[in-house]
Amino acid sequence: MSVLDAPAGAAAPAASAQGLTSVFVRLKLTLLRNGLRQSSGRKAAFVVSLVLTLLLAAGQVLGLVLLRGNEHAGTVVVLLTGVVALGWAVLPLFFPSGDDTLDPTRLVMLPLRPRPLIRALLVSSMIGIGPLFTLCLVAGSVLALAHGAAGVAFGVLAVPLTMLLCVALSRAVATANVRLLNSRKGRDLAVLSGLVIAVGIQFVNFGAQRIGQSGGLSALEPAADVVRWLPGASAVGAVDSASDGAYGVAVLQTFITVGALAALVWMWQRSLTRLMTSPDGSTLAAAEPSRKESGTGRTGLSALLPEGRTATVVQRGLRYVARDPKTKAAWVTALAIGAIVPLLNALQGAGSVYFACFAAGMLGMQMYNQFGQDTSAFWMVALTISSTRDAYVELRARALTLLLITLPYTLVVCVGTAALVGDWQSLPGALGLSFALLGAMLATGAVASALSPYSIPQDGAFKNAVPGQAGLVWMSILGGMLAAALLAAPVIALTVWAHLADHHDGLWLLVPAGLGYGALVGWAGLRFAAPRTANRLPEILAAVSKG
Repeated sequence: MSVLDAPAGAAAPAASAQGLTSVFVRLKLTLLRNGLRQSSGRKAAFVVSLVLTLLLAAGQVLGLVLLRGNEHAGTVVVLLTGVVALGWAVLPLFFPSGDDTLDPTRLVMLPLRPRPLIRALLVSSMIGIGPLFTLCLVAGSVLALAHGAAGVAFGVLAVPLTMLLCVALSRAVATANVRLLNSRKGRDLAVLSGLVIAVGIQFVNFGAQRIGQSGGLSALEPAADVVRWLPGASAVGAVDSASDGAYGVAVLQTFITVGALAALVWMWQRSLTRLMTSPDGSTLAAAEPSRKESGTGRTGLSALLPEGRTATVVQRGLRYVARDPKTKAAWVTALAIGAIVPLLNALQGAGSVYFACFAAGMLGMQMYNQFGQDTSAFWMVALTISSTRDAYVELRARALTLLLITLPYTLVVCVGTAALVGDWQSLPGALGLSFALLGAMLATGAVASALSPYSIPQDGAFKNAVPGQAGLVWMSILGGMLAAALLAAPVIALTVWAHLADHHDGLWLLVPAGLGYGALVGWAGLRFAAPRTANRLPEILAAVSKG
């Protein structure tokens, strides 16, 4: 059931008799219940998410309560609340399909006024796992800070104000950008979430190590002194101020939250009114004159590649990387994490040149499930494969597409890590080991693509497998990584021996050795996977078409 399924004439009497807010709350609960009935996989995912959220929320509340009376409790709580409020503001941009059950664009044809609609949307948005977690965190923050009657009084105000501010912030951002988020550019914006998450985790790790080196939580006090005056955390900061007897400061911090909430609701109302009354111009570009037709001759990269299947497959693979949201998300995440891990460890003074091998490993994983990115369109590829030779050329071209990006990237990461660490002597060993590992992952990835393909659904930014195939995904990736490590064992052993025997001058021999060994292993893996691909085309098509 969707909002558009209900006739406008039936919605108006219901809204006038029972109140629009109660209608939206019941609608949200109905949509949630019906969504869980669609498949057992979706129901299991929801139950697991709910249980994990409750366990995490319970641990969070317990930890915050244990902070009660600690001199740094205010610093931790204020910063934590500020981060949560920032998450509410950012998540709509990176998770545009996270809560589309009450998309305001679906209500355009209904006779609804902006103010009652905002009230109904605000209340119905309180239903969900995210609001439940935020409520537990804010309640635990108040319990950690509230002392005395004044602290409790401001705490009673802080909980609903902070919740309303977070939800209003999320809704205002989503409404202001709803047409962007529903477009192709909006779906591509979700690609950056992998980069944001990867960078965020590494910077949290970097900050935690800095805190440990600088003598504890006191290093965070300057940041907390600023954040407690920002709207997302000012209500919780008011509880801390009131508990310390600074009643004037507490009142001012509360007014900051109230003013910010009023401003957000006003902005939300303006965006909602404009959205519900103005025409959608997202398709105007389709009416514009088409681009200039390009020549029929082979230009650019195509001119450098041999004619036939190889050039076609390479160009198709590069277009997937540039245009397909799921493929782009996987590549952006792999490129970011592959560089962040070795470079940040080098900046912290605890790195090694061999951490750069992590980049080759992350990018080598893109060879796994090569046919899954084609989804049901794999049937067109299957029609062109009539022999083992055709399957081998197809796999070889896909591996070449990966190498066009991976080889220069691995070289840059290795050189950059060596420059930051200052260990140029070990650079040849890291390069040779990276090349061998990359070749081994190309081999195991080709075999896994033939024997363990799985479907990649297109309806969610972070759904990388349909229900029932998650075990196949993990088995394919983890098994392939272990097999790749075993295949690269000779080069690993040679590198370790060169260091233990103090033959550092001979490390330069590992560059051609690793490159040659990686090429040999990759070629063998493609040869091994080709006949299995040719013989399993119907099974591969069925597996990748389930999404």
